[in-house]
Amino acid sequence: MSNIQLIIEERPSDIGNFMVGRLLPFREKRMVGPFSFIDHMGPVAMNDHNNLDIPPHPHIGLSTLTYLFEGNIMHRDGLGTQIEIKPGQVNWMTAGKGIAHSERTPDYLRNTDKVLHGLQIWVALPKHLEQMEPEFFHADVEQIPSWEENGVRYKLIAGEVMGHQSPIPVYSPLYFLELKTSAPQTIKIGDQLFGESAIYILEGAIASDGNIFEPKQLLVAKESSLCEFTMQANTTIYIFGGEPFPEERFIYWNFVASSRELIEAAKERWLAQDYPPVPGETEFVPLPPSSKNIK
Repeated sequence: MSNIQLIIEERPSDIGNFMVGRLLPFREKRMVGPFSFIDHMGPVAMNDHNNLDIPPHPHIGLSTLTYLFEGNIMHRDGLGTQIEIKPGQVNWMTAGKGIAHSERTPDYLRNTDKVLHGLQIWVALPKHLEQMEPEFFHADVEQIPSWEENGVRYKLIAGEVMGHQSPIPVYSPLYFLELKTSAPQTIKIGDQLFGESAIYILEGAIASDGNIFEPKQLLVAKESSLCEFTMQANTTIYIFGGEPFPEERFIYWNFVASSRELIEAAKERWLAQDYPPVPGETEFVPLPPSSKNIK
């Protein structure tokens, strides 16, 4: 019997001047554990006239996780943070009660040819921390736990699992693992996972129950404890998940909350531009039309 509950294909989504492949939320699966949003960015080649430019926009009720495979992004936020995100680093911004940030191509790369490729993820906060003060954390490549086991190279980007703990300050039980193989390998780690879990295939392929699954697919497991599959040669996948929350989460634009009232208040604050400004920025992303439903 297959342990795959749902297969989610990447869906194109426009985030301004940039197209991404959206994986979560999905109409049949809004969240996996506390993970409420996953975008696969690129890979996209940009010339000296094209740059990533996402002006200040707000978030509440979540932490953002940016993880790049290629390229560079300059992150600026209302806490005064200004830091360049490079491949393999982890950028973790916790919005809590509300923060605004911008994401742009760094100045020194704007007139060059470049490639941007990575993952952008939202992790919802538990209800008792939804209104916490905003925080920011950045981890360099060498801070991220990595190890090799049975021919598989592991990296624990966030959370705690398999006897390892990432330095990223997460706020609920979760895991976000990278697995890489150069030769075919069978993976049996279900007894070390917990909660809900899913696999995203970045490159290569995996085999499970006689089926072959390839890139741009998100495989949601029925039971994380039954996680067993074979990675083909030269494959990279990401396994993520954790304990789901007891309460429903509502999503409107960049806001995630356990109540519609919190989202309505966040909308009013953004309309009034009542978020701490992002130093060095004068633009902002306007609130989408009010006719857009809260889901």
